[in-house]
Amino acid sequence: MEYRLALAVFGQRKENQPFMIIGDRLKTLREAKNLSQGDIEERTGLRCCYTSRVENGHTVPSVETLEKYARALEIPMYHLMFDGNDPPVPPKLTKSGSKDVWEDSRAGVRLMKKIIRLLSKMEQSDRKLILFLAGRVTKKRA
Repeated sequence: MEYRLALAVFGQRKENQPFMIIGDRLKTLREAKNLSQGDIEERTGLRCCYTSRVENGHTVPSVETLEKYARALEIPMYHLMFDGNDPPVPPKLTKSGSKDVWEDSRAGVRLMKKIIRLLSKMEQSDRKLILFLAGRVTKKRA
């Protein structure tokens, strides 16, 4: 019997299934070590397309597969679960019955990742301008 490891980001999808963070961590760690998916394939024997599916959250890797990724990246396996030496502090949960909580949706998570990535490429003055404009837009709607 093969056991699969699914980790949640303290939120739920619409189907009440947990979000995957393993794929995001795998991609971040792989890119930090300047490795391609092809390099991972050579080190683990796992196909590039499989690694892509794991990184994009389409496939849940088994514990054995996580061990292969950890060996290929030359890191302890727990680094695939969370960053640092201590587990992350869980965020405050929203009311379970609330509607339109986009932060808990897969689309909301993707949007926030995209925003963070784009903001990190900007100059500080541009980030301040965007924050100012966002504040103005929210005041108009309130």
